[in-house]
Order: sequence, then C-alpha cells, then structure tokens
Amino acid sequence: MKEFKLMSVSVSMSYEQMQVLKRNGEKEDMSFDKILLRIKTLCETRLPVLNIGYANLVMKIINQLIPDMPTSTIDEIVGEQCASMTTIQYDYGELASRIIISNHHKNTNSSFVEVIKQLHAVRRDTTSTPLISDELLHISIKYSKRIEEAIVYDRDYDIDYFGFKTLERSYLLHINHKVVERIQHMWMRVSIGIHGEDITRAIETYHLMSQKYFTHATPTLFNAGTPRPQLSSCFLIGMEEDSIDGIFNTLKECAQISKWAGGIGLHIHNVRASGTRISGTNGVSNGLTPMLQVFNSTARYVDQGGGKRNGSIAIYIEPWHPDIMDVLELKKNHGDESKRARDLFYGLWIPDLFMECVQKDMDWYLMCPSVSVGLSDVYGEEFQLKYNAYVSDGKYVKKIKARELWFKILDSQMETGVPYLCYKDASNRKSNQQNLGTIKSSNLCTEIIQYSDSEQSAVCNLASIGLPKFVSDDGVFNYSKLHEVTQVITYNLNRIIDVNYYPNLKSKRSNLLHRPIGIGVQGLADVFIKMNIPFCSDKAKEVNRFIFETIYHASVECSCNLAKLRTEDMSILMEVHHNNPLFDPSDFDLDSRDYIHTSPGRDLLLKRTLPILAEIHQCRAGGPPGAYSSFQNSPLSKGLFQFDLWNVTPSTRYDWDTLRKEVIQYGVRNSLLVAPMPTASTSQILGYNECFEPYTSNIYSRRTLAGEFIVVNKYLIKEFTTLGLWNEELKNNIIANKGSIQHIEGITDALKEKYKIVWEMKMRDIIDMSADRGAFICQSQSLNLWCEEPSYSTLTSMHFYAWQKGLKTGMYYLRRKPRHQPQQFTVNPSFHTVEESIVCVSCSA
Repeated sequence: MKEFKLMSVSVSMSYEQMQVLKRNGEKEDMSFDKILLRIKTLCETRLPVLNIGYANLVMKIINQLIPDMPTSTIDEIVGEQCASMTTIQYDYGELASRIIISNHHKNTNSSFVEVIKQLHAVRRDTTSTPLISDELLHISIKYSKRIEEAIVYDRDYDIDYFGFKTLERSYLLHINHKVVERIQHMWMRVSIGIHGEDITRAIETYHLMSQKYFTHATPTLFNAGTPRPQLSSCFLIGMEEDSIDGIFNTLKECAQISKWAGGIGLHIHNVRASGTRISGTNGVSNGLTPMLQVFNSTARYVDQGGGKRNGSIAIYIEPWHPDIMDVLELKKNHGDESKRARDLFYGLWIPDLFMECVQKDMDWYLMCPSVSVGLSDVYGEEFQLKYNAYVSDGKYVKKIKARELWFKILDSQMETGVPYLCYKDASNRKSNQQNLGTIKSSNLCTEIIQYSDSEQSAVCNLASIGLPKFVSDDGVFNYSKLHEVTQVITYNLNRIIDVNYYPNLKSKRSNLLHRPIGIGVQGLADVFIKMNIPFCSDKAKEVNRFIFETIYHASVECSCNLAKLRTEDMSILMEVHHNNPLFDPSDFDLDSRDYIHTSPGRDLLLKRTLPILAEIHQCRAGGPPGAYSSFQNSPLSKGLFQFDLWNVTPSTRYDWDTLRKEVIQYGVRNSLLVAPMPTASTSQILGYNECFEPYTSNIYSRRTLAGEFIVVNKYLIKEFTTLGLWNEELKNNIIANKGSIQHIEGITDALKEKYKIVWEMKMRDIIDMSADRGAFICQSQSLNLWCEEPSYSTLTSMHFYAWQKGLKTGMYYLRRKPRHQPQQFTVNPSFHTVEESIVCVSCSA
C-alpha cells in the first residue's frame, strides 16, 4: 500500500498500476498533488477567484479514479463532480466550466486555420468527404492572419458547463467521434459561412456572437461553412393537393426538409374528410388519421441532420373540418393505438367566428373541404359569409354545439399540452404578407406566420438576441447598443437568405421572393433580475415594450437601408435590362438568378444586388427598385407599421414618421422581421433563461440531448450567498417548495417578488406583456401558458383573454405540473421535483 498526504487528509490505495495515461499516449504515476494544483490554478489565476473547498472536492474525485485513466477523463470527472455540487455553492459551477473548457483546449488545436484544414481533409475509406466547404477553406487560408488575430480563446470560458456539454454533443464539429472545434472556432466558422470574403463583417459578427450578444439559430450553427449550408429553421408547407400525388409529394417534401434539420408546419385544411366519396375510384376516403400516421412514421424515420433528433412536424387544421375530433385524439397517451400519431404536434388555426360561437353557446357546423370549398382560402368577414352560406345551403357534414368541440380541445390540452391555438383572423389582418393571399398556418413553434401554398413553402431564418448583455452592472438597459446589434443581425439574416442551401425549389422560391426573417430574444427574465425589478411589475412591462419597439425599429430601419443601398444599382440594371435583357425571355421562374449577357461592369452590379426575375418585374411595374419582390400592396408599402395594424401608438423614443416616409419611398428588403421563438438549446449555450419566459423554478433538473443536468438560478444563489442566506437547509427548503421561495421564512418580500416563478404569476400579466410587445412583432411569438391545476373554467378564461387581446398565437404549449413527480436530487423522496420538457432544436435560436 502507498499512502498520500493531501491537505492533512490521508488517502490509502493500492500502489499497483496507479498510473495515468497522458494526452501524448505516455503513462506516468498518478499524482494527487497535480490534480490539486490543477484545480487551484483554475480557481485562483482567473477572475473572479473562486471559493472552493479543495479537500472535500479532491476526496470526491479520488474515489472515482481507476488505474490507467486518461488525464482528459480525470478532467471530465472533476467537471462532472463540480457541476453536481453547484447547488452547494455557485463557484463550483464556475469551476466546472473552467475545468471542462481547459480540458477541451488541451485536446484541440489552437489554430482556426489548421482545424479548418483538418475538417476539410476528412475521408471515409477512400472517398473524400470534407466537413467544410471549399469556399470556407479558401477564405480561411487567404485571411488567416486577420482571422487568427481576431479570435479570443479566453471567451470560451464565458460558456458554462451546461452550455459546453450541449455544444459538445451536437454543435461542435467532430472527426471520428472526436470533437475538433473549439467554441471560438464555431463562432468564426459560422461568421465566415455567412459573410464569405467580407471578412470585416465576418469578424464583427464573430465578436458579437462570441461575447454572447446574440446567436444564430441551431441549423445555422450546425451547418454554416459546410458543403451543404442549410441554415434555415422553419418551413411552412401547404398540402399540395388532395390526391395521392399531392399527399405523397408533400410527404417527400417533409422528408427532404427533416433531413436538413428543418422544423415543419403543415396545413391540411384541404384534405377531404373521412367517409367522403373519391370520384376516381368510386370509394370513400379514410380521412386524416391514416394519412397522418404516415407523416408520423416519416418524422420518426427521417431525423434532423442524421441522428441529431427525430424530425418535427406540426399539423394545422381549422376547427370546421369533420375529422377535427379524431385529430384531437391523436396525441393522447391512452386509447386505441391504431388511432394515434403521437410523434406529430397539432395546432388549431381558429377563425374568430368559432370563438364567438363558443362564447355565445351557439351551434357549430363541420364541413368537408371537398364539398364546402374555399373556407381555408378566406378570413374575416369573407370567411363568415362563405361559412354561413354553406350552412344555409345545407352543405355541412354535422352540426354540434361549439362548446362541445371547445371542451374536447381543452381535454386534449390538459392531457397532452396541445393543440396549439393560433388565431387565423388576427394572423392575417396583422400580417405584412396579407397581400400574398390567406395565410393558412404557423410553424412548428407558432412564432412564424407566413404565406404558403402548393407552389411556395415558406421559410424563416432565425437569430436571437442575448438581452442580459445590454444591462450594465448598475442595472441600466442599453437600448442604443440593442439597436446597433439588431441591425447587424438583420444584415446577417439577409446574407443567409442569399447563401443558403435550400432543401427544395418551393422553399427557395418563397424565401427569395419575400425574404422574411425572424429576430427573437432570450434572457428577458435575466434582464429583470439584473435590473432588480419583478417580472410582472409596471417597470418590467415598460422595459418589455421598449425592448421590442427598439428591435422592431432597428430591423425595419436596417431593412429599409438595405433596399436604399440597392436602389441606384438596380436602377442602372433596369436600364441595361431594357436594352440587353438580364434574363432569358423563356425564363418564367420568378426566383431565377440565371443571368445572361454578362460583362465585367454588369457582373459587379449583379454581385452587389443579386436580383431575381420577380424584382425586375416589380421595378418595371413602378415599385421601389431595392425592395423585396412582393413589396407592392403590402401594408408597409402603404406606410403601415405593425403597431398601426394593432391600433397602438408607439413611444417617442424613435422617429417613426421619418422612417415611414423612407419605407414608402425605398421599400424594405424583408417582408417580415421579428419573431420571438423558443430558444431552449441556444439558451443552454449562452446561459440565459429561455426567450421571453419567466423562470419556471429556482432549482430543477433538466434533460436535453446532452444528458441530465442540475440547473440553478444563478442570480438567486449569488445574491443569497452575498446576503449570507444560502445554506443547505435553505436549498432543501426551495427544492421541497418545488423551486419556490414564497413560503420560506427569513426572506424579504422584495426578494420573494424578484425571484417569483411562473407558477406564482397571473397568466393575465403574461398575456398582457405578450400583447404589449405584439404591437412590435410582425410575425408572432412562441407563447407558452402555465396552469398548475387546469380546468375548463381556468383554461377558457385564459384563452378568451388572449384572443380578446388580439394575439396571433394564443398558446404554444400548455405547461402544467405533473401529478406524480420523480425523486429530487440531493434530498429525500418526500420532496418533489420540477417538470422537465422536451425542447425544439430546429427552431431554437
């Protein structure tokens, strides 16, 4: 036996084979003093200096070591051990991050260009299978000096343990299952993938992302700079046609999009109901359920990006469809398995007329779209006229009470959390795409509201702003910096539209014609805590409004400026086109960029403007030369901003009148701009709370693709530690109270208000804040609602309030506490845990 002395603690273990495997492959005797020195160095040579109980920590580590263990594995054990001790003291969480990042740096190359070369040189057997595009390799070598000088590897330490494990599992690029990218490499890869040879813009984007001011969406982080840069998050598909060809063409499109990590919203209002006659075969339709089961199987089979996650499809249906009752059963956990399709998500596209019929306890008529044609093609008064005419003519399948269907909807929500509720009339009336036709669905996560049909599949490219970065140490929000960063994001998302690899022609056509983007946020709850204001306070509601007014103004202004910058070049090209056409006269593809009769001067203009054929048509029709192709007749073309469509007056913070005049004169580059999305995965990376949501708990467990982790409200633990309140008893009391501090003695009322969790808030306040920012959101928002003990009355009250406030998305998921809860970490089984939730990867920005 050999005895080691460690800080007055004696440790005895077998001497035989107690060696470690170094990173260079050599073995050496295991030294516990080296383990201690490594921990102390990471604690004391970086700021802030950490207060760690070294003896206790090292003892826990030693108990997990085995002979010939790699030194990198020892670092992993230290990181895991520290992460598990975060609830004792938050400094352990900081140390977990430092050790795991330091370990990663030891395991990876510090040169960005060398890593890019490695990723480009990947081979499978004898076949070259580069993970990086030729263009990215070329640019990295050409601008290597500027790139390497710009990268700040120390910023890797700004990512916590939880965030790093998420990046390691899915985001950082691997070779033979070994991660070769560093976090800073990923930020730079994404930046160059977006901006190409515009290295100044790329470095600007790198600095903002690496400092956590914003992040692009998960598909962009996955795929930027790769040979197939599919950077888009959301796809909205219309059922091509109610026929075998139409249904299976749509199924193929869903598979293509899932393959490239896109989330899908599919509207099926036009598919005939069960029992309806099929004229071609003289048979009758089996209805929606068997068809949706095929889509369900496809979602399971074709996963997002090859093994990262199952495909995700949300099915949208209007409540007049005769198969609506069957659809509401498809997600349920019990019942006939032959009538279930649980891997799909379901959303209702609800006309105001249905809500009015529920409110007044009126009859509701179910109609087959093959008989009562065109109901999904109209909204508002036109829908009511058509619906009432079909009722008068007896063209309906069944008459029920509206409340019968309403209660079935609530039953499904209470059991499964869905269907989503999206309001058709508000979504169309308040959309800048209303000139394209009737919008028929949202996306997988209910924040995207775009036009789609059998010829165009809507697409959206996303990014989210890290709002806590704009709060100073003394609790002041920097709206000027937010405005500046939003403009960078707007420019970036326009670049993504142009450099993106599209899964199919229909999605490419839609995106190039209308150029929508989606800017969201994360960490709104963090902002309020850093500003020392309760989430539902009047001050918080004011900050909420100002943040979204700033984002909307900045994005519209940037989009207008982009159109303005194109105006002169496009005007010149129009003159050239008049005498020497840019496009072949036989080319009728509106999104075409197949230019003819090129010359050096013309090529330069084409490279700067990248016009599509439809933009040439708009210019010839008298539209602003620099605008997106379908700008004419949109609300913005008439000077109507989103808040005008809500009949809301903005603050005097920004000069809206001048911007209105410029938009009318020059147009904008994007039909839609703002869409606060769920940010589960990217919030894990940046370390902020999700999107605009309140905290759901102050201590809880979280399971994601990267594994299961303990998550603590870092602000609460830091503040309570400073105040001398944090201890084991208090921690266990918070866990016993399901993450709440409201009923714990010795905590001031001010702290209780500040750290109130969502279950203790009124949904009226959450909906009010949603409506307040909604006036500056030209798409929609992924609005979850929470109800600890839902009932018909509470849900009805909540939903009708959201509808009456004019929200486009009335509800994304209904969140409720589970009736039976698993054993909590660190406490005995008499305590309870907070629920976990599955996160959407595709839409996470």
